[in-house]
Amino acid sequence: MKNVLEYLEKSAAAFPQKAAVEDQYGTCSFLHLQEFCMRVGSSLADEIEIGDPVAVYMEKGIPSLTAFLGIVYAGGFYTMFNPDLPAARLRQMHGVLNSRFILTDREHENTARELFPSASVLLVEELQTAPLKPEKLAAIRSRMIDTDPLYAIFTSGSTGVPKGVLVSHRSVLAFIDPFTELFEIQENDIIGNQAPFDFDVSVKDIYSALKTGATLSVIPKALFSRPKELLDWLCDHKITTMIWAVSALCLISTFHGLDYRCPESVCKILFSGEVMPLKHLRTWMEHLPNAQFVNLYGPTEITCNCTYHILENRRDYSQGIPIGCPFPNKDVFLLDSDNRRIRVPGSVGEICVRGVALALGYYRAPEQTAKAFVQNPLNTAYPETIYRTGDLGKYTETGELLFCGRKDFQIKHMGHRIELEEIERAISGLPGVERCCCVFDEQKSKLYGFYIGETDRKDLHSRLRNLLPVYMVPGALYNIPAFPLTKNGKIDRKVLLERRMQK
Repeated sequence: MKNVLEYLEKSAAAFPQKAAVEDQYGTCSFLHLQEFCMRVGSSLADEIEIGDPVAVYMEKGIPSLTAFLGIVYAGGFYTMFNPDLPAARLRQMHGVLNSRFILTDREHENTARELFPSASVLLVEELQTAPLKPEKLAAIRSRMIDTDPLYAIFTSGSTGVPKGVLVSHRSVLAFIDPFTELFEIQENDIIGNQAPFDFDVSVKDIYSALKTGATLSVIPKALFSRPKELLDWLCDHKITTMIWAVSALCLISTFHGLDYRCPESVCKILFSGEVMPLKHLRTWMEHLPNAQFVNLYGPTEITCNCTYHILENRRDYSQGIPIGCPFPNKDVFLLDSDNRRIRVPGSVGEICVRGVALALGYYRAPEQTAKAFVQNPLNTAYPETIYRTGDLGKYTETGELLFCGRKDFQIKHMGHRIELEEIERAISGLPGVERCCCVFDEQKSKLYGFYIGETDRKDLHSRLRNLLPVYMVPGALYNIPAFPLTKNGKIDRKVLLERRMQK
């Protein structure tokens, strides 16, 4: 297999009338999804070359999924431009991508023309009714190889310009095949999509469903600010599989949503993106005692995830939830500051990854690519690329890998090197605290803690002095009603620091 479209085509042949995807507006069968995608591809086939980028500017749902796969039928790769993003960032992204075409819908057509005046704006509603050109599509497929790009997902860049992480068909195939087998995702599953389509968590949702014949249920984004309605969707649509960001799960448990209604059909919960607070994990596990819970780890550059840990019901995770062991055919290892491999338990090093699932690099950013995708320093005999994640980890005595924070979350305060995650875990474990995030102002050498909960700031500060060394106790604590989130559902630490600086 060399092209992800084979997932769609095999499922369409095996389950033609089965629901492939549902959103708030309707349902689409596998057979109809394939036909719509082929029509979009037929419309684009004479306009783009293999490996060309095409941007998709619309909300997530059946039409955007049709646009994605239609672009792939035409030989191109897709990038989701989320309408929720600020106009300036969207223009920056398009400046990097430089796509000649923008696929959108009637709702967003006028805005798309204003935002991207140099591109041709095409309507998916019109493309998916265009005449089929099966011979043309077959000719394109015959010339494609598995290292052709499939999608680009933009992440923040240290230079101030967003980076487009470019991922190939081969990388997705190499990940999705073992992923669906390990967690037994099958045709009778209904996958509840939480992640935006411009976030790589959605790659697991989309391609797990296409490969196995499961139904992809695209949950409206508005429900993630209305926990009761969100739970109604999970229950009414009989969701079985949730591959969610930690913050989305915490949204429900913070507001005690599971006491309102428990989605008993859910049998698999896989979470990633941040360290899962134990208090929230226990809430979910208590309400769904028979479900499988999995901690996933991995940056976008290694295609979704590179390690996993299946939670054990009776295990004590007070010292941290392991990120676990590598997925099949991925090598995950630690390097010290001298580029030597770390094997000794307890020694902290940078998490590095090698294998076919690595991204192709950053689109039109050779210098940034060269910094992160580097020659394996352990191999001097032949060319071999690894990805340096910038994350820190260490092995337990039993050989499991623990996440120890980001390189840039490791701070030096009052003469001590400190991991912010360690402080956050300590604060989050105290009664009266739902969740915590710490930020460090390097210029002022000040450490601040933000938390959600009922406990009094002075009382919390007093308890922390009895729990942590003085150099690890935040100089100021702030009780806030909710955390600001990035578009990918992670806590926006930059916004928290800006709020503190404005006080």
